Amino acid sequence: MALIKNKKFSHSILIFFIISLLVITTVSGCDSITENTSPATANTISHDSNAEEDSNIILQIEITIGLLLIASLVGIVTDRLRVPYTTGLVLIGLVLAFFGQQDINVSPQLFLGLLVPPLIYEAAFQVKAKDLLRDLAPILSLAIPGVLLTTFLVGGVLYWGTNFSLVTALLFGSLIAATDPVAVVALFRSLGVPKRLQLLIEGESLFNDGTAIVLFNLMVVISVTGYFNLTDSILNFFLVAGGGIIIGLILGLLISLAISMIDNPLIETTLTSVLAFGSYIVAEQFHVSGVLAVVAAGIVSGNLGPSRMSPTTRILAFNFWEYAAFLANSFVFLLIGLQIDLNVLLTDWNAILWAILAVLVARAASIYGLSWIGSGVPMRYKHILYWGGLRGAISLALALSLPASLGDQRTVIQSMAFGVVLFTLLIQGSTMKPLINRMGLIEKSESQAEYDNMNARAVMARTAYKQLETMYNDGLLSQHVWNLLSKPIENHVDTLTTAAAKTMSSHPDVEIRELESALQEALKSERAALRTLLRDGNISEETFTELVHEVDASLTENQADLIQLLRLRTLRNIKHLMTIVIQERDLEKITSLLQPYEYPFTHIASTGGFLGRKNATLLIGVPAEKRREIKALIESAGKGRSKALAEELSDKPEITHGGATIFTLDVERYEEL
Repeated sequence: MALIKNKKFSHSILIFFIISLLVITTVSGCDSITENTSPATANTISHDSNAEEDSNIILQIEITIGLLLIASLVGIVTDRLRVPYTTGLVLIGLVLAFFGQQDINVSPQLFLGLLVPPLIYEAAFQVKAKDLLRDLAPILSLAIPGVLLTTFLVGGVLYWGTNFSLVTALLFGSLIAATDPVAVVALFRSLGVPKRLQLLIEGESLFNDGTAIVLFNLMVVISVTGYFNLTDSILNFFLVAGGGIIIGLILGLLISLAISMIDNPLIETTLTSVLAFGSYIVAEQFHVSGVLAVVAAGIVSGNLGPSRMSPTTRILAFNFWEYAAFLANSFVFLLIGLQIDLNVLLTDWNAILWAILAVLVARAASIYGLSWIGSGVPMRYKHILYWGGLRGAISLALALSLPASLGDQRTVIQSMAFGVVLFTLLIQGSTMKPLINRMGLIEKSESQAEYDNMNARAVMARTAYKQLETMYNDGLLSQHVWNLLSKPIENHVDTLTTAAAKTMSSHPDVEIRELESALQEALKSERAALRTLLRDGNISEETFTELVHEVDASLTENQADLIQLLRLRTLRNIKHLMTIVIQERDLEKITSLLQPYEYPFTHIASTGGFLGRKNATLLIGVPAEKRREIKALIESAGKGRSKALAEELSDKPEITHGGATIFTLDVERYEEL
């Protein structure tokens, strides 16, 4: 086992050095374009604008490729170390900026117009409308009143603790009000926290991005012009926000209608790209919220579009947007690190500390003060929502877009925004997993944990056995030692495997989860095999298209019916017929307990004088070795009233006043009609 571990470690080191070499080569190539250019060449280029433009394009391409390589390297390392990917990107950006000032200036328009729409659209595309409507009240309370409360509280704390004017302090409060829980949501999905908690934190982020940007623009106008009218500001707020939502809804409906008329995966996926970026551009042209337009368009297309897509298109669209969001995240957080000037942060450390304190106070007031609206949010959820209020791309883009007329305060506000983003990503983001574990929010039943433990031990023992067997076959282990170790380990594997199988058979939820996973892997392997057959020329394009559509349909459809059929084939090994007379009031409870186990049963109404009231006769098909389990279920439902007096469940029933009668008969053949 130690050899295997060292082998994997060696592979990781090899990958690290290969990618590092590529990154260094790429970055060095970018830097040397101007450094290694001779004077004669430089003079030629300076007189040739077309050549200079081509050179700039090549330079930008090389920088982009270098950033992608760095992002890939960070992804490998963070995956190995099990730390948030976005946190690793920011740290690498800081390291690169520390060793050499990077001349990579990204405009706010690039952040908001090119990188933000994929992030927002992908998140909105995944949201189910019915889930969103169920928790719409707490989400909107955090996204609208919460943003306003955060703005005024942050502004108030800064006005009290620093030398900022009230308007400037409120301006910072508006730009820092938008949350960006990308790292937290990725962690949620990997850990399996409750879906409702994921929806609350992601839904809040979707809507408060738009409301914060609208509020920020209003505050910029006030800080520059010095003019403020409450009525005009409120009307302008709702006009800009509502206009963006309306445009997004209309475009989402139109694109979804167009997708329903097309049966081409590439074109349909392209239309979703047009919708994501086009809704932002159209909304901005009408001077309304482009971010809220993307949110609305993503929710509409995510709920209407997939139902009108072919299975292959659905898989392609979801995979495409997952990759687009990955690219956007990689560039956003890497560029965040590259643009942060550590010297400026050290200079403005006092203002940054006040900003962090103000944000934490405002977040606490928003979460614990407003999350009671709508259906109740558990206190454990509130703790996660509070600490998961990270800041990111939106806040930095707004900080970079501040007008130069603010003077020196513009630089201080940008430093404060960078400092808050760093704190939330590095401190809050890295401590989120321990907090989730402490809150006990990871949805994993005791039966699943027991099975995972048994199965993991069985895999460990089986791996050890195979390693020793390989050593023995290669002559590295003597016959004597092999004989001493092989049989005990083999017996240990059999014991663990049997224990894991018993745990699975007695807990249907564990079996169903593993069946779902196994079916998905089997279907993916079938799709890969079809792709190989097509590549090698063994099947035609028409055959491939027909068969891959069938596989994709199975991948995207609910596998519940197939899983139930597979389980029934196993469970229908009926050996006994159990006939039980129970009290009528216990019938519903007993049948509900039997249903998850898929035991075949039926019941008929009956009467019995020994019970003194109406009762029911329950007929249950009993698989081999399941008699005691069914008896335990019945006794737990009846709470003693349906107690079987024959402890060993013999074929001779004992009848007692106040109890139930259980017959167990052998079955020669079982058939379902």
